[in-house]
Amino acid sequence: MTAFPEGTILGYPRIGRRRELKKAVEAFWAGRTDLFELEGAAAELRAATRDRLASLGLGRGDSSIPESFSFYDQVLDAAATVGAIPARFEDLRSADGTIGLAAYFTIARGEGDRAPLEMTKWFDSNYHYLVPEIGPDTVFSLSSERLVREVAEAVAAGFVTRPVVVGPVTLLALAKASDDAPDGFDPLSRLDDLVPVYVELLGRLRAAGAEWVQLDEPALVSESLPASTEQLADAAASALSVLGEASGRPSILVAAPYAELGAVFPVLAAAPIEAIAVDLVRGGIPEAAEGLAGKTLVGGVVDGHNIWRGDLAAAFDRLEELRGLGAPVSAGTSTSLLHLPHDVADESRLDPRLVSWLAFADQKVEQIGVLARGLSAGRAAIADELDAASAALSDRLHAPGVRDGAVRGRELTEADFARVASAERKTAQEALGLPVLPLTTIGSFPQTGEIRRARARFTRGEISREDYDEFLRREISSVVALQEELGLDVLVHGEPERNDMVQYFAENLDGFAVTEHGWVQSYGSRATRPSILWGDVSRPAPITVAWSAFAQSLTTAHLKGMLTGPVTILAWSFVRDDQPLAETADQVALALREEIADLEAAGIAVIQVDEPALRELLPLKRADQPAYLDWSVRSFRLATGGAAAATQVHTHLCYSEFGVVIDAIRALDADVTSIEAARSRMEVVADIAEAGFDRGIGPGVYDIHSPRVPTVDEVESLLRRAVEEIPTRHLWVNPDCGLKTRGYDETTASLRNIVEATRRVRAEVGAVV
Repeated sequence: MTAFPEGTILGYPRIGRRRELKKAVEAFWAGRTDLFELEGAAAELRAATRDRLASLGLGRGDSSIPESFSFYDQVLDAAATVGAIPARFEDLRSADGTIGLAAYFTIARGEGDRAPLEMTKWFDSNYHYLVPEIGPDTVFSLSSERLVREVAEAVAAGFVTRPVVVGPVTLLALAKASDDAPDGFDPLSRLDDLVPVYVELLGRLRAAGAEWVQLDEPALVSESLPASTEQLADAAASALSVLGEASGRPSILVAAPYAELGAVFPVLAAAPIEAIAVDLVRGGIPEAAEGLAGKTLVGGVVDGHNIWRGDLAAAFDRLEELRGLGAPVSAGTSTSLLHLPHDVADESRLDPRLVSWLAFADQKVEQIGVLARGLSAGRAAIADELDAASAALSDRLHAPGVRDGAVRGRELTEADFARVASAERKTAQEALGLPVLPLTTIGSFPQTGEIRRARARFTRGEISREDYDEFLRREISSVVALQEELGLDVLVHGEPERNDMVQYFAENLDGFAVTEHGWVQSYGSRATRPSILWGDVSRPAPITVAWSAFAQSLTTAHLKGMLTGPVTILAWSFVRDDQPLAETADQVALALREEIADLEAAGIAVIQVDEPALRELLPLKRADQPAYLDWSVRSFRLATGGAAAATQVHTHLCYSEFGVVIDAIRALDADVTSIEAARSRMEVVADIAEAGFDRGIGPGVYDIHSPRVPTVDEVESLLRRAVEEIPTRHLWVNPDCGLKTRGYDETTASLRNIVEATRRVRAEVGAVV
């Protein structure tokens, strides 16, 4: 077995520095290129990644470069590799039983009557993964050797890379029971059937030239999964005992990022594996455990989840402390660098002083090189680099704007966190005159190529502000007219002026900066540019009021003002780490509170404050969850607490696992909550009914993450299930999420079907509330 390198990363961004993979995949989906061209573009991207990482200091032949590419999602990759696909896709297998790339994309996106896999958030990140469906009859077999081919591809180019695959425990722990599984079935019960396929995969990887393999097992750190810590620990012990004893395998690194391993660490220490990666950004140094002798500990001291340059001296201190456990130590990132943009050197428009505080993925790789050199040659050998990082940190903490006395001087009372009683609000909001099962959308309408081109031309100075605003007014007028023609009850203006639901606010609030090329994968081919929240937050002027007021002037129907909530603005930005998140959230909330007051003054009677990331930031450890839920709920209530009784406040939650945070959602005290439910086929309504949720609720009936147009019958079936479980007086009808990623043809067809399905159900429920 070869020694583990002294420095490594757990993964690297895979969409490309200029989103090359996104463009190649979407061209293939659109039929503009064929499979051969897509494979060629992906191979070029993988080669460029290996070359770049080698140039940044990771070794070409020491397994420090992870082979972590994916066309869509790493969980789907693992499921396809072991053949764990739902029965509705079985006919897509090739004649030899393998799952090709076209079938892979169909499983991810759906096709015709075949619904795609459900999608949800990857632990406490903004990355979305596809949820495997596994039942007692799922047949596991090695059904894709794509990872094996990629290892061989690297060897042919002169690299010995470390293939990365989601481990068997995490794959099963994140899976849901298939539709045909009996009640109470636990996918984790199939572990003994799954592990032999991993044994076979390890053998193929070794034969292809892999000296090490990385099994990602983040489920082992989470206390927010159906399986208990004890179950996960037992499963890990069982799986690794088999994998570790397999003959002809590579050395095994088990990575467990995103939180502290805690009680599971001794299980990994005792397992017949060669290395363990621990997150030392989100967790502390583990206690000594039997079995560590001969194992390498990869200390995740470089933050893979945020873009700050950080305290490199403190990181090296933690590595030296980790050495105290008596095992060889390697410097590593806390998580995969999947969550970061590629290179801060690409950002020519950011303030140079701000740039000096930042480290994107490439700079994190360079930090790993520094720390690895320190482990080998001693602290004195890297003293200059440690001092430079400390100087940048000191400069950041004392720079103008980081602390604003005017922002910090505002005094709050408990009255600022509460609206009038819900009963009084309900009476006041009867004046809205809404029908049974009110129809609305979540906010955005398709961001067409024409909109993006106009925005780009305005940004480059090729058209004037007056011409751009006139273009936006035409777009808004068109969207409002379309909704009136379709028969929706509460309209939106479509948000053509917004490039992103967080970045738009960041561009209009003090304390934020935005990037030019800071793209981060959200799911599949979708990427976002998280803003950088570096200082105290305030609102210098109204942000959304003029556009909402203009849209409302076009219609007699009610129009929603659309805001992004404080928790989501934090979750989908890179946030300062020099103060508690609760303080930062309250600063954002106060800015939004001012915006709500101005919207009300402009005659907007329905205001939506989106919090799709509420569940996302929930800590993985139960002991940390109450404090988070307290401050996150309070920040929302601070933002909305000044709204009048007659103002109907909506919120929207994405992939929220409603039952997990039901008490917090109720505590938000919104008048109406919309949630994603279509892809999971309304599973959430049982949680809503059981909880006795007594506010307006809109479980989504249209999965906007798929290009499929739901039929009238399909939507009607979802609505009927909701009506069976939830009092009609509480129900709203809406898509799962905003429509910005869809095209107008599919959007219009889908909304027509939703309206018709609602008309049918209304005809039966009538005035029953």
